[in-house]
Amino acid sequence: MSRGIDDRDLSASGYRPHPILRGPHLQTIIGAYWKGPTLPYAAVQHQVELGDGDKIIIHDDAPESWRQGDRTALLIHGLGGCHTSPYLVRIAAKLNGLGVRTFRMDLRGCGAGMKLAKKPFHAGCSDDAAAAIRKIHELCPGSPCTAIGFSLGGNVVLKLGGEVGTGVCGGLDSIFSVAPPIDLSYCCENMTRGLNRLYDRDFVRRLIRRVELQKEYDEEAANFRFSQRPRRIVEFDAEYTAPKAGFGSVNEYYEKASSGPLLADIAMPTHILTAGDDPIVPREIFDKYPRSPLVTLEVTSHGGHLGFLAPRNIAADRRWMDWRVASWVADLMQQS
Repeated sequence: MSRGIDDRDLSASGYRPHPILRGPHLQTIIGAYWKGPTLPYAAVQHQVELGDGDKIIIHDDAPESWRQGDRTALLIHGLGGCHTSPYLVRIAAKLNGLGVRTFRMDLRGCGAGMKLAKKPFHAGCSDDAAAAIRKIHELCPGSPCTAIGFSLGGNVVLKLGGEVGTGVCGGLDSIFSVAPPIDLSYCCENMTRGLNRLYDRDFVRRLIRRVELQKEYDEEAANFRFSQRPRRIVEFDAEYTAPKAGFGSVNEYYEKASSGPLLADIAMPTHILTAGDDPIVPREIFDKYPRSPLVTLEVTSHGGHLGFLAPRNIAADRRWMDWRVASWVADLMQQS
């Protein structure tokens, strides 16, 4: 049976929205476009070969204090992102400060691996995440690994957790997921409502731009043409993502890629963080699916989508989400 939403809101979660940035759209937009200080890139890149011949890149940041057997973390970005996404860079740095060796993963065709994959990334690419974790295990034998995903990447890590169940995937022993679209069809429909349509169109523009970039170096991609320029994600996925990724239809893609039905099968410590006012991932989807006793759901009243901007007395750099991830991993390390 589902336990329902564990609504550990303002007082319990410790989150307070910035007083002039309480609205979901302000949180979402400013959270995305306010980058803050630029951190230098010093990662080591590793190629990960996938089962179908495509490759991805993981970006390895190892703190000086890290030793074999210490914790590692795989960080996976959301739609339109890559290893340079500000939230990945910031959180990798905070985890490095805890002594955690981090690996920021570029999904297929993204970031440094742009020219290494013919197939597109998609919301259910848990096999790719599993390959990355096996590579981390190869590089760091004996080290436990936390998979941390954001938005689309959050769905990927939850899906992987459900598929692994009580099995073994490298050193994977825990999961943290932020704003995961665990019901893809419902989330796409939600983005057709009101101002949410702005996000739908922005995501589609980014996806089309990625397809156009691929045409510059991939002959097969150069021959692709949309029958009609998509205006919604579901239209893009129906004509491009689903067939290119090997799904029979967009409905099959959304059904098979959604992590919601697998939450009850997760057999490792897992934390889901989401905002009750998220305009992209509606809160009510988390009521639809039973969850394993090892899966904790934390819902804040405010925060938007990957925003969670806070006053300085709550988070010194105003990035409460970053500190929440880091503190959960720190607690996990103390328990192990």
